[in-house]
Amino acid sequence: MIKLLLLEDDHVLAESLIELLQSENFDIVHVVNSQGALNQTFLQNFDLFLLDVNVPLFNGFELLKNLRDSGDKTPAIFLTALNDIASLSKGFDVGADDYIKKPFDFDELIIRINAILKKQYHTYSNELILNDFHFFIEKNELYKSNIFIPLTPYELKLVLLFFKNMNTTLTKDFLIDSLADYKEMSEGALRVHITNLRKIGLPIVTIKGIGYRFASS
Repeated sequence: MIKLLLLEDDHVLAESLIELLQSENFDIVHVVNSQGALNQTFLQNFDLFLLDVNVPLFNGFELLKNLRDSGDKTPAIFLTALNDIASLSKGFDVGADDYIKKPFDFDELIIRINAILKKQYHTYSNELILNDFHFFIEKNELYKSNIFIPLTPYELKLVLLFFKNMNTTLTKDFLIDSLADYKEMSEGALRVHITNLRKIGLPIVTIKGIGYRFASS
């Protein structure tokens, strides 16, 4: 499941956004101030940040600059009432991927989120194909020969990572760290999940002493 960090101190808007995003099958972590957001980025990995700017403690611009300076490349969208050109410029200067001015249309937000998520898979299409497997980004679903493949949260997270990094070897430490959002993860548990994905036919190969990758088709 795609995990989003929502920084929004307007509780009414936050409740509406959470309801909308959960209806689109996103996993939402909501915080009301910038320090809370920063703390969450240390505790778990996210696929996207949705950040208000005028929030308690320090503003969203400072938060994202802090994250970018620390090497965090998670895509980020600012959701803000600041509609002047200087603020727009500042938002992109500190590392935003998009900037949406309040009030905004909820459908437009979903479109923009999905557009950014597609870029993480290095594609403009909603569908990724590997042999007879089809992965649909917006629905977060895997099919084999047009048959839906149900996955556990751990398996889905691994599938997301492999499809995002089609031509890259993913280290065991990276995969274990990515799965640790759900529970304490070990190398043995990782091997079990990899084995389960291989059983459905996904071409995952072991790179001895390093990790795993999708085999070339």
